[in-house]
Amino acid sequence: MTARVSWISCTAVKALAIEQLAEVELLEGGLHGDRRFYLVDARERLVNNKGKRGPLQLIHASYDEGDRRLTLLLPDGSVVGGDALEGDELTTVFHSRPRVARRVPGPWDEALSDAAGEPVRLVTSAKGGADRGRGGAASLLGAGSLEAMADVLGVRDLDARRFRMNFGIEGLAPHEEDGWLGQRVQIGDAVVVPQGNIGRCAITTQNPETGRADLDTLKALADYRGAVEATEPLPFGIHAAVAKPGRVRVGDPVLPL
Repeated sequence: MTARVSWISCTAVKALAIEQLAEVELLEGGLHGDRRFYLVDARERLVNNKGKRGPLQLIHASYDEGDRRLTLLLPDGSVVGGDALEGDELTTVFHSRPRVARRVPGPWDEALSDAAGEPVRLVTSAKGGADRGRGGAASLLGAGSLEAMADVLGVRDLDARRFRMNFGIEGLAPHEEDGWLGQRVQIGDAVVVPQGNIGRCAITTQNPETGRADLDTLKALADYRGAVEATEPLPFGIHAAVAKPGRVRVGDPVLPL
């Protein structure tokens, strides 16, 4: 079976709900529009959706680049939106490193703070909310790897959104994608070069439909992947740099070159 793209996902605001796409433009810096914005706390530190902040991933964000309008769909069905205009400059703490950003003040701050259980603010920067130093421009996960994890956990279906990956690849043996590190890989019209494994954290224990921890994915990874030689502990999926930008669609072939 030819390996093919089985899903594409991204989010306009880091830590919020993952959105499924039929196609996307993969640029040198990552998926177009992915993690354009991120959240910071009162000390300007990056906010993720771990622990009590899990409900953040129940909020869906959409951004109209032409109108520069950001819209949030809240879990209760209400909508908060407005013009996402850049305000004051500030230096945020992004995974212990400084990142210059600009405030994006608007009606969303109150809704996001309520979901996070603490005051948070929306910001944007030239780098967006992506962690290029660790995560690369795009992330890939084989559907076979997801099935293997489901077997270890003893569940019938394992929601891929737990792992917040950009591209799912069907037609691979479990963890076959790990063998692509350092190779050029054609994905749709683009070419990527996988750089390393993605080590997993507590976010993967959370159900994307509820924001609550309900599966011990970390123990499962420690049990069956703990001894695997990898660039990060508890590896599940890979991150890649983009050697050739291009369009990627669900159903496109994926081929190591």
